[in-house]
Amino acid sequence: MALRAPSTIRWPDGKDFAFTIFDDTERGTVENNRAIYGLLRDLGMRTTKSLWPLAGPGEADIPGPTCDEPEYLGMCLQFQREGFELALHNATYHTAERALTLKGFDRFRELFGHDPHTLANHATNREGIYWGPARLSGWRHWAYKMLQRGQKYRGHVEGDPLFWGDLCKTRVRYVRNLTFRDMNTTALVPQMPYYDPARPWVNQWFSGSDATHGFAFNRNVNKSTVDKLVAERGGCFLYTHFGKDFYENGRLDPQFVKTMEYIASLNGWFVPVSTMLDFLASQQPTPRIITDRERSALENRWLVDQIIGLRRRITED
Repeated sequence: MALRAPSTIRWPDGKDFAFTIFDDTERGTVENNRAIYGLLRDLGMRTTKSLWPLAGPGEADIPGPTCDEPEYLGMCLQFQREGFELALHNATYHTAERALTLKGFDRFRELFGHDPHTLANHATNREGIYWGPARLSGWRHWAYKMLQRGQKYRGHVEGDPLFWGDLCKTRVRYVRNLTFRDMNTTALVPQMPYYDPARPWVNQWFSGSDATHGFAFNRNVNKSTVDKLVAERGGCFLYTHFGKDFYENGRLDPQFVKTMEYIASLNGWFVPVSTMLDFLASQQPTPRIITDRERSALENRWLVDQIIGLRRRITED
């Protein structure tokens, strides 16, 4: 596993590397969330958990609790008091028109005292902002559109009933987009956080390192990849779903626990996503604007990762 040259980033407090997690809320429960976030808390790590502020009037595309459930809300408020960041995963668990999205933003602010600093689109919600083929540019947009079989995401389309771009612009600081298998997110996307003139409703974008479920975490995050991250003095924004395969039959996955204990034993900076992004933004003299060439290189890399991931899933199945 070839090493890159060490990063020139000087992490706060003399830390050798940085590590955080953005947890999408699908399939989370009070039981599995308490177990996982209890582990992170005890290890001295603070990360970011997304949530749905509202129970929608329709059926859930993918199940998970919302802040309309008192026990779940109480748990989320406890996490906030303990220093974890709460983020938005759209207003609810199914496609929401503008009025419901606005209600979700207002409910988030009412419950947690501020607008969400970070957001990730829920994949099945058609109000996703710059999602699906709109994540990509040029020929990559059209190629991905064919693969998506014409699925359209319209949160950024002015005049559409699903439009909420202006809310994103005024009420969200950072939005997650492309994810990669490599743990060193800051080496892959040194522009982070960045503004994309082709997608003006988002203030700043960030990327993630892919560990979408427990199996992928154990494959992609291990002593070897962690040691490489440390040697490169990099920063990892891990993207996952803690509700998927990290906690089963009343116990945490032992390999996950062992890996997290190892990461926590190292000289790392363990803060929520927006805290790390704020720090990276503070290192730039002016807000970073991604160039056409940088965007193309990033999107090409993402497509290669997607193809490799698809081949791997076919082999594993």
